[in-house]
Amino acid sequence: MTQPSTIVRGLDRGDHLRTALALAAAGVPVLPLRAGKVPFGNCPACRDNACGGRPNMKTPGPCCCSHVCHGWAAATTDPAVLTSRRWAPIWGQAQAVAYHPGGAGLTVVDLDNADAVTWARQTLPATRTVPTTRGEHWLYRGAMQSVNGVRPGVDIKSLMAYARWLGPGTGTMTDLPEAVRAMTVKRPSTVRPAPHGITVPAPVGGAECRHRAPAFLDRGIAMAEQRITDAPSAVHTTVYRTFLAVLSVHGRCGCLTDNHVARLFSAAQAKGESPRHCTDAWTNARATLGL
Repeated sequence: MTQPSTIVRGLDRGDHLRTALALAAAGVPVLPLRAGKVPFGNCPACRDNACGGRPNMKTPGPCCCSHVCHGWAAATTDPAVLTSRRWAPIWGQAQAVAYHPGGAGLTVVDLDNADAVTWARQTLPATRTVPTTRGEHWLYRGAMQSVNGVRPGVDIKSLMAYARWLGPGTGTMTDLPEAVRAMTVKRPSTVRPAPHGITVPAPVGGAECRHRAPAFLDRGIAMAEQRITDAPSAVHTTVYRTFLAVLSVHGRCGCLTDNHVARLFSAAQAKGESPRHCTDAWTNARATLGL
């Protein structure tokens, strides 16, 4: 795989397939976008997640569709797929090329306005920058969780996300700084509902909560992740019931941390759940238990 720092230069934006093939050759997973800068809609076999999974997710799932209908998860570096009979007509309709930053080992800090750009210049280490319609993309070497709205006008696009290809940009790409990673810790509610410090009286007699034993809690979270990952169908229901089960055991003693909840949300989103659906399932489970 070509190093991310040598991401393709000098390509004509008008020839989307040629651009996509050149990016793929550099090790950057790509996909076409339709009008509105959004992925192409699901094919009939995969609509409403009827297929039970997504291709290229690197997680279990029965879907074997090779069509370009799974958003960021359809991004590929395989020229045979990009030029296949299924994909060929799509390129004729494409309005832009997108890429999966996390799949290329990159993180994009998407700065959506002039104020956000000013903030980045004052706060973040310099790196390669790409002009956008309203601001800039700052590209760093290294992948991380994608989060929208970490601060006004700032999104982070890396794993499980796509970014529009707008050219190679200028400047020397640098390693992903801790300052960018830290933004997702400071603003967890942009991805999932924060536990909001579930507080209850201490156990009678002041005994230590048994759930705080690392082995007990970690085993429970791992089992919950696996249950979501292994769901062959009814993903919405499985996610809700799993959240409900976790909260029924661990929700009243305050032992769940932000990291535990993030693991559950990541497992759910890897199965196709949107951040909104995760938030709704978590909120409904808490309401059911009266938390």
